[in-house]
Amino acid sequence: MTADAKPIAATTKRKRVHPVDQVPPPGQLITLGAQHVIAFYAGAVLVPLLIARAIDLDSEALTMLITADLFTCGIASMLQAVGIWKIGVRLPLLQGVTFATLAPVIKIANEHGGGRVGLLTVYGAVIAAGVFGFLIAPFFAKLIRFFPAVVTGSVITIIGVALLPIGAGDAVTNPHEGLHDPGNPRWLLYAVGTLFAIVLMQRFFRGFWATIAVLLGLIAGTAIAWIAGDASFGSVGEAGWFGFTVPFAFGTPRFDLVAIVSLIVVFLVTAVESTGSVFATGEIVGKRIKASDIAATVRADGLATAIGGMFNSFPYTAFSENVGLVRLTGVKSRWVVAAAGVIMMVLGIMPKTAKIVESIPAPVLGGAALTLFATVAIVGIQTLTKVDFTDHRNLIIASTSLAMGLYVEHEQSSAPSTVLENGQRISVPAQPGVDQAVPGILQIPFSTGITMAAITAILLNILFFHLGGRGVAVAGGGDIRLDEVNKMSLQQFRTTFGDVVQSVTWVADRAYEQRPFADAHDLRSAFQEAMLTGSDAEQLELITAFPDLGAEDDIGDMTAVDHKSLQHLDDEELQRVVELATAYREKFGFPLVVCAREAERYERVLRNGWSRIDNSTSSERAFALIEIAKIANYRFDDLVADANPLTSARFGRIPDQS
Repeated sequence: MTADAKPIAATTKRKRVHPVDQVPPPGQLITLGAQHVIAFYAGAVLVPLLIARAIDLDSEALTMLITADLFTCGIASMLQAVGIWKIGVRLPLLQGVTFATLAPVIKIANEHGGGRVGLLTVYGAVIAAGVFGFLIAPFFAKLIRFFPAVVTGSVITIIGVALLPIGAGDAVTNPHEGLHDPGNPRWLLYAVGTLFAIVLMQRFFRGFWATIAVLLGLIAGTAIAWIAGDASFGSVGEAGWFGFTVPFAFGTPRFDLVAIVSLIVVFLVTAVESTGSVFATGEIVGKRIKASDIAATVRADGLATAIGGMFNSFPYTAFSENVGLVRLTGVKSRWVVAAAGVIMMVLGIMPKTAKIVESIPAPVLGGAALTLFATVAIVGIQTLTKVDFTDHRNLIIASTSLAMGLYVEHEQSSAPSTVLENGQRISVPAQPGVDQAVPGILQIPFSTGITMAAITAILLNILFFHLGGRGVAVAGGGDIRLDEVNKMSLQQFRTTFGDVVQSVTWVADRAYEQRPFADAHDLRSAFQEAMLTGSDAEQLELITAFPDLGAEDDIGDMTAVDHKSLQHLDDEELQRVVELATAYREKFGFPLVVCAREAERYERVLRNGWSRIDNSTSSERAFALIEIAKIANYRFDDLVADANPLTSARFGRIPDQS
C-alpha cells in the first residue's frame, strides 16, 4: 500500500441514523419513556373505569380490566414503535384504547347481560374487528377516499356528543353507594371543581405540565375527596404487588353480528384517525410517510385490537396527547415510546396500581371525563371546518349524519339502573331503543348513534361523490350543475364564471383548460391556479381590470362591487378614500385592490392602504394578486351560494361585512 493510500475503513462513509431510529442512553430512555406514560395515563385508564361503572362490573373485574388495559397498551405501543415484519409504522406513536369504543361497548355489554357476561360479546366483537383491520390493511390506503373530512369530522363530533352523558352520569354518582344521586351538592362540587382545575392548569401551566393537566386534575380532585371522607384507598393495601390477568379471563368470547359490525365501523373511523396521527408525527420527526407505512399502521392497530380482545381489553389507536408531546419535547426516537410500552407492561402486572385508579371517586372522574369528551367533540368540529361547505353535498352529508346519529343516540335503549331519590333506592327499568323497531340485520345501523352517523356519512359520501349523477349545483341559481360545467363551451364558461375574475378572459380560459372538474372545490382551485400562473403582463392586466376605491357610476353606486362597506360613507369619508386611491395609482400605475370583506370598518381600509404606499412596485403587485385571490374566493362562494338554496340560506345568516 502506497503512502498516499488510505485504509478502506477510513474512506467508507458512515451511514447516518435517522433521529427516529436513534437509541438514547439507558437513563434518558427510561426517564423519557416514563414521561410519555404520565402524559398518557389518565386517558388510558378512563376507558375501563367508565365501562366498568356503566355495565355494573364488580371491583375484582375492574382491577382485571385496568391491568389488562395497561399491559395490552404496552404491547400495542411496542408493535407500532418497534415493528415486526410489515406490522407497525416504526414511529414514536403511543397506543391507547380509543374513546370511540366507549358508547358501543357499553351498549353491547348491557344488551347481552351486562357485567362480566356482557363483556364476552364485547370481546368477540373486538377480536373480529381486529382481524378485519389486519386483513384490510393493504387496501386501506385505497379506502381512505371514502373517509374524507366531512365523514370523519361528523363521526368524531357524534362520538364526543355521545360520550358526554357517560361523563355526566359519573359526575352525579354517589362514590360510596355507586348509585346516581344528582341531588347531592358535594358530587357537583367534585365534578365541577375537577373540571375547572383542569381548565386552569391548561391555562397557566406550560410545557409538559400542561400536557398532564387531566392527570393532575384527577389527583387534586381525589385528594380533596379523600380529605372530605369521600375517597378511600383501603383496597390498595389489600391488593397484591404482582398479578397477571390471563387471556380470556372472563370466559370464551361470543360472536354477535350486530356487535361485530358496530366495532368494525368504529375501527375504520379510528384507523383514519391513526392515519392522521401518522402523517402528523411524520411531519414532526421529518420522515416521509408512504402507502406502505399506512398499511403497516393499520395492520398494527388491527393486531393490537385482536390481542386486546384476547387479553380482556379493547380497540387501540394512536394517542394524540403523545403526538403533541413528541412535538413539545423534540425527542423523536421511537425507542422512547418502546420504553414507555415496557413500563406500561410492568404496570399492567401490578394490581396495586389498578386499585389506586379504582379509588378515584366517580364525580371526580366524571368531571375529568366531561372535559375529555367535550374535547373529542371539538376535534370533530375542527375537522369539519376544513370541509368546503359551499358544496351543498358536504352540507347534506354532515347535517344528515349528525341528525341521524343524535336521533339514534337519544332514543337508544338504556341499561336497568338504580338511583338514589330522597335517600331511597329507586329501580329504573331499561327502555326499548329505536333499534327494536327494525328487524334482523337492519338493527346494525341503529345499534348506536356513532354507528348510525358513520354508516350514514359513508353511504351519503359514496352517493354524492362516487356514484354517477348530474353533480353539484355551481351556478345559475341552481340550474347549472357540475357535469354541465364540464360540457360547456369556452364562451359559455366565460359568461358563467367571468365575474369571478372581473371578466378577464385569460384567467377564465386557463381555468377552463383544467376540465373536467371533480367537484366545486376543484373548480375553485382552477381559478386560483390560473391567476397565479399568469405572466407579468397578464397579471398586470388582471390588476388594472379592478376599479379604484371610491369610484362611482353615473347614479352614484360603487363600481367596486366587493366594497359594500364603503357605500354608506359621508362626503368627507368618501373623499379620504378617493385621496388614497388617487395617491396609490399615481405611484404604482394600477389601482389599489383591497378585499374589503375582511376589513371590519373603512378606517382599516384606509390604514392598510396608506401603509402600503411606501412599498416597492413589485411588492405591491404581489399584494394586489393576494387580495384579488381573496376577492375571487368570496365571489365564488357567492356564486355557489346563489346556486343552492341550502347553502344560500347558510350564507344569508352571516352578517355582511363586505
